[in-house]
Parts: sequence; structure tokens; C-alpha cells
Amino acid sequence: MKVADVMTRGVISVAPDDTLHKAAELMLRYDLSGFPVLDHGKLVGVITEGDFLKRAEIGTAPSHSHWLKLFVTPETLAGEYTHAHAGKVGEVMTRDLVTIRENATLAEAVELMEKHHIRRVLVVENNVVVGILSRRNLLHAFVAATPKAPPEPLSDAAIRQQLDAELERQPWIARHAVETTVEDGVVSLQGTVRSKDERQALHVAAENIPGVRQVIDNLQEINLV
Repeated sequence: MKVADVMTRGVISVAPDDTLHKAAELMLRYDLSGFPVLDHGKLVGVITEGDFLKRAEIGTAPSHSHWLKLFVTPETLAGEYTHAHAGKVGEVMTRDLVTIRENATLAEAVELMEKHHIRRVLVVENNVVVGILSRRNLLHAFVAATPKAPPEPLSDAAIRQQLDAELERQPWIARHAVETTVEDGVVSLQGTVRSKDERQALHVAAENIPGVRQVIDNLQEINLV
């Protein structure tokens, strides 16, 4: 899938001079967690729910003891004060923007979101915001990609063939160390694994095959340390 396939279009935006109260009301009204900030059509920042976490109005502004303030730079204290007491979007918005193109893959978008520890990424073409991709969009993509009805079950021979082929493709398993058998839709796993994660992955690989009714685990876990 591409970003353009699942992103939200017609993005609501706010301006740097808009009040934080207005931005918060828009987030609640449209059930959104963040907006791009546009200054005469130019993207200059982003405002999110996270910008409302530490606010003087609700008693969550940072509070340092006198001795701790000795270890915090004046610049940090000033920045904390601004974020807790500012009234305009432009005073607290994030200016270091992370953007992506419409034709990027969802895998590229997720990698970008994980790298920067963000929940949404702005989609920009020719310096114009054309959409936004959020975790919720990815959730919608997952639901759309999930089959609505279970596929036809495979025969025992086909299950064994598909499982063996899947395991041959995986780098996390020592293929020669695991043996599989299938009888009446029941997959038996024998051999050795190197971790609980590997054991769980083997179960998932088997359970994903249509026609598998049960997975019997006869695996032995070995400690390589």
C-alpha cells in the first residue's frame, strides 16, 4: 500500500496566531489528535495533544524544587514556562517537521514514525499539505486488508507444504532443527528452538494456514548462553 491509499485528505489546519483554546476545541470537535499549522498557506509547524499535557491551567506545569533548578539551564526553564503559559499556537507548536510524499509506501511511513517517535506524519507535495497519515489510518488499513471471511481449508499435504515453504523463507529459524507433521489439520512441531520468541513465531506461522485446527508443541528450548 502507498501513503496516498490510506491517508486522511482535506486536513484541518490552524494558524500560528490562533489561540490554543481554539486548537483544543477543534481537536475535541473532530476527534483528531493534531493539526498542521499553516501561515498564509505555508507549513510552519504542527500542534498536537501532547502540547497540552503540561499546562498551568490544569496544574500540570513543570515544578522544580529550588535545588533541582540549579541543575536545569535557564533556557530549559524558559522553554517550560512558555509551553505551560503560552496562549497562541505558534508559541508551542513543533517546528521541526517530519513529512512524507504521497507515493511513499506504508512501510516507509511506519519506519519514519518509529524513528522520530511520532504518531502522525504530514503528507506534503510541492510544499503543500495534501494529507496526514496517523496511527488510526494504519489501523483502518489493517482492517481493510484483513479477509472478511475465512479462506477454504487446505488438505494436510498442502498445509505441510505451505508451512515448510514459509519456514524456509524465515531467517529467525534454524530450519534443520525443527520438524513438522500434519494429521487431520493438527500440526505437530518437533525439534529445538533457541527462544520463547522463536517458539511463538512457529505457532503463528502454523496457525495462519487455512485448515490448521490445532498446533501441538513438542519443541525443546535450548539455552545458547
